[in-house]
Amino acid sequence: MQSQEYQPTKKILYKVVDSDSLYLHVFEPETIQKPTAAIVFFFGGGWTGGNPKQFYQQSKYLASRGMLAISAEYRVKNVHGTTPFDAVEDAKSAIRKVREFAPFLEIDPNKVVAAGGSAGGHLAICTALIEELDNPDENLKISSIPNAVIGYNPVFDTTENGYGAKKVAGRETEISPCHQVKENLPPMLLFHGKADKTVPFENAKRFNKLMQKAKNDSKLFAYKDQGHGFFNGSFFRKKSDDTFFNETMYQTDLFLIKLGYLSSEPTIAN
Repeated sequence: MQSQEYQPTKKILYKVVDSDSLYLHVFEPETIQKPTAAIVFFFGGGWTGGNPKQFYQQSKYLASRGMLAISAEYRVKNVHGTTPFDAVEDAKSAIRKVREFAPFLEIDPNKVVAAGGSAGGHLAICTALIEELDNPDENLKISSIPNAVIGYNPVFDTTENGYGAKKVAGRETEISPCHQVKENLPPMLLFHGKADKTVPFENAKRFNKLMQKAKNDSKLFAYKDQGHGFFNGSFFRKKSDDTFFNETMYQTDLFLIKLGYLSSEPTIAN
């Protein structure tokens, strides 16, 4: 597929903070059974930078399978002077707004998945875990908790044992997934490289065990010799040969089939 084909069909304004406008980059399926399921991706970048284009390739594939796929903008330090806590608020806003826009988007508000990579994976998990950090100007009667979560080498621990402690100084456990696990969380699918030097693989194993101990549905796929960002596709990471993009998307597809959000077999080779 040519890179120019990895473009959203439209962009929808979902939040304005001061003078900053945040958009949902929407990939609409060509043919769907309406209402369809939706997935919202959050890009990585240490809550400091990053680009929604990171998940254009994943979004395009899932749209080809009949799902509405979105890559969401959120505030980051280098552009907006914000903190990880602001990013969590934006992620929660994005999930809530997608549900609010359900009639317009022709989606099922009870089939909304949060997903992301690295810091974006952390945000996806936090939409399920964190009860605070809501924008009071929004309709808080609409839930910001997704129906499922998919994380591609997410940040699991924001203390000195993980990643980002200095960025959340003095509040290390407030948005640290390993410290916020509880019962009755949405099902989660996790991918992590065993050679990850940014987010230790031990963090992934610990979070997965904590999830299972709390009787939540959580599955971790581990990849030998793979470092941080191994899952990226060739559209975003030019040096990628798509081997692990294909593998992680194949497993993502199977997970969504199991949930009843997609039907038939994956069309991507693993």
